[in-house]
Amino acid sequence: MYVCSCFGVTEAQVKKHADAGACTPRQIASACKAGTDCGGCVRRIQALLGRGECARRELLDQRQEPAVAAIGDVRLPEAA
Repeated sequence: MYVCSCFGVTEAQVKKHADAGACTPRQIASACKAGTDCGGCVRRIQALLGRGECARRELLDQRQEPAVAAIGDVRLPEAA
């Protein structure tokens, strides 16, 4: 089934690029141009990508987690 009719990109092609490491619609677009013309297929591409495992996505998720210091490590400035 076609995902992107502008460039004739199929669902199988999107999945192939995802298996090769494309984790976002932008990376899919770089690989096959899907989503770069009218944009009507971007939501479908997002749905195909889902929240599957992706090394880059895991790294991004780790960066977005707030750093939490242990209570004993917090030092308050001394009053003058």
